[in-house]
Amino acid sequence: MVAPVVIAIDGPSGSGKSSVSRAVATHFGFGYLDTGAMYRAVTLWCLRQGIDLTDAGAVVAAAKDLPLGLGADPQDPTVELDGDDIAEAIRTSEVSAEVSKVATNLGVRAVLQEQQRDLIAIIADDFGGVVAEGRDITTVVAPDADVRILLTASEEARLARRSTQLHGTADAATVAATHDEVVRRDRDDSTVSQFTVAADGVVLLDTSALDFDGSVAAVIGIVEHAEERE
Repeated sequence: MVAPVVIAIDGPSGSGKSSVSRAVATHFGFGYLDTGAMYRAVTLWCLRQGIDLTDAGAVVAAAKDLPLGLGADPQDPTVELDGDDIAEAIRTSEVSAEVSKVATNLGVRAVLQEQQRDLIAIIADDFGGVVAEGRDITTVVAPDADVRILLTASEEARLARRSTQLHGTADAATVAATHDEVVRRDRDDSTVSQFTVAADGVVLLDTSALDFDGSVAAVIGIVEHAEERE
């Protein structure tokens, strides 16, 4: 039997990792795991349950008992909380404004990282492979992944992409409105996850000058090249 393939993709806000990861997973017929959705789901759950996000212990307890369900189909990656569809709810400005408090909680990270390792193994077995994306997948969650890629892009490119995602346009006003969110997330997340490329096989891909199709093609090329070397 051919062993399942694990592809790990990391990157900051606006690097394109989510949309690119889904497209790559679809191309290879693999499953997909959005680890960022897990942090957002914990945030939403705490907000709904009235849990103080600055109470580290209470948030960790919530993460341990979170009634979360994730669908691994890259063309329809469902996210459910206690049976309710929360795919749109976790992307609201309210959750975006608070998620860093959860994502920088080291206790929560430890809980979710263990869950992510389990999910990667399960999804990879079910689909014959998995594309898992986030901010510490290549270094902490799946350092032994078959392919590890760090997507980067200039701040200008990331702001334009995030603005288009959130507001449907990247004019001066929407880019300015998006700036604080992107820069804050980068600053906050840098306290717990460093985007670095060491001499241990993490491939750096700068997508600043690439459109979506070009970014997808570049990642597919890296994966195929890695397979050829084996």
